[in-house]
Amino acid sequence: MIRTVESEQHVSAPVLAAYSYCEAVTGQQARNFAYGIRLLPTPKRRAMSALYAFSRRVDDIGDGTLADDVKVARLEDTRALLTRIRDGGVDEDDTDPVAVALTHAAEAFPIPLGGLDELIDGVQMDVRGETYETWDDLKVYCRCVAGAIGRLSLGVFGTERGARGAERAPEYADTLGLALQLTNILRDVREDAEGGRTYLPADDLAKFGCSAGFKGPKPPEGSDFAGLVHFEVRRARALFAEGYRLLPMLDRRSGACVAAMAGIYRRLLDRIERDPEAVLRGRVSLPGREKAYVAVRGLSGLDTRHVSRRTIRRRT
Repeated sequence: MIRTVESEQHVSAPVLAAYSYCEAVTGQQARNFAYGIRLLPTPKRRAMSALYAFSRRVDDIGDGTLADDVKVARLEDTRALLTRIRDGGVDEDDTDPVAVALTHAAEAFPIPLGGLDELIDGVQMDVRGETYETWDDLKVYCRCVAGAIGRLSLGVFGTERGARGAERAPEYADTLGLALQLTNILRDVREDAEGGRTYLPADDLAKFGCSAGFKGPKPPEGSDFAGLVHFEVRRARALFAEGYRLLPMLDRRSGACVAAMAGIYRRLLDRIERDPEAVLRGRVSLPGREKAYVAVRGLSGLDTRHVSRRTIRRRT
């Protein structure tokens, strides 16, 4: 069983300032993520913001315009900082607010910080320009950059006492991360192509005549782009279905947070499925009112109850 510490113990002014910085970063750069974590109690929300701010730093190195050798050096510097955090070598008066906040979060919650090493590994794969022949190959990357985030987040959420099958919670959190990442890949297919990156498996691209890539608002001539998108959407939906089995294992507010974040991406997937070529014309997104509906649905527990009923039917 995974438990968390949620006590509202005194938090010093330097640590509060560090958390405030991380929450500002999260609010400015991760609207979908920030929307979900609003549903959490303060200690968990702060810890999730610290995780996001550190992860954002890693991602920004990989996505930036620095030379590859400089990126590699910066990533290794970040890994060294993570080691200091893990070893308790960051004081609350340290000049790096992200390090201060993450150190405090890791002391308050059983966060498996090795997941951030995996994230760095995944971003290094981006720097090397790796491509993926098969879905099994791509899963390795997705587990590093998204599955690991799911497992890190579970360290903050914890599982409910007596939750059936809680030993599988990290597996479901990992799978939900894969579902979100595959949705991201579909949404960003043109943006990634313009940046010289291809994530969809080469054998899937070949199967649907899309090996030429996506650098314009139209699919490659003669391709079955809609077929490719629908194929990947079905894969993502299967991952969501498996990952959602995590929800009944979480407390109400943690479950609402996960349901809100995952629900936003599932609705993005719906939009992409209805109009596959939309991802070639620009970024697909949800209006604020639809995100609000997803958050209310998550807080009401509708998704959790639906998963619970489905799980019970499978057992009977």
